[in-house]
Amino acid sequence: MAEPSRLAGLYAITPEDPDEARLLGAAKSALIGGARLLQYRDKTTDTGRRLRLAQALGALCQQFGALFIINDDLQLALRVGADGLHLGGDDGDLAAARLALPVGTVLGASCYASLGRARTAVAAGADYVAFGAVYPSPTKPQAQPAPLDLFSRCRAELGVPACAIGGITLANAVPVIAAGADMLAVINDLFAAPDISAQAHAYQQLFEEKPDELPQPATV
Repeated sequence: MAEPSRLAGLYAITPEDPDEARLLGAAKSALIGGARLLQYRDKTTDTGRRLRLAQALGALCQQFGALFIINDDLQLALRVGADGLHLGGDDGDLAAARLALPVGTVLGASCYASLGRARTAVAAGADYVAFGAVYPSPTKPQAQPAPLDLFSRCRAELGVPACAIGGITLANAVPVIAAGADMLAVINDLFAAPDISAQAHAYQQLFEEKPDELPQPATV
């Protein structure tokens, strides 16, 4: 698996975009800004497109020293030699994926709002777990809210990095990091920003500043 220190920081997840060149440009901008991980998420059935983009995105991640993760497609991850694979709750068998992946490949698992799911995922070989939606999410509006105490409980009980996902913005990210999230998975607030590189840099800075130097959320 990757060193735990590499499983930390801004975790950019590619948006749905039919324009391949635009998607690659946006991903490059996020990496220039400092994203530490990039997940290729593509729910289309166009295998040619998926292979092209996976190869191109993997090359970009290698160029910028970021981890390249494939979402929900073990065979594609194996074919392009991705750094990792992320599986949702209904998207494949974690234990089987662990056996199929080369040594050193990262395996992540969506655990939604359940520490029990996380416990099972880690036992099956997951290197990190993801909890969400931590805030209402435009990508998955029906997702069950995930309480922030899941992150501290995961760290204390399971000892693996935890990723937060769902509705995260620069305005609400600080409490999530303070709660113990090692990674912030972001789609909309990153890729819809006027300056993707600057937005990525701002996210990454939240992890690199001392806790007492972080901007505090506004009180009402």
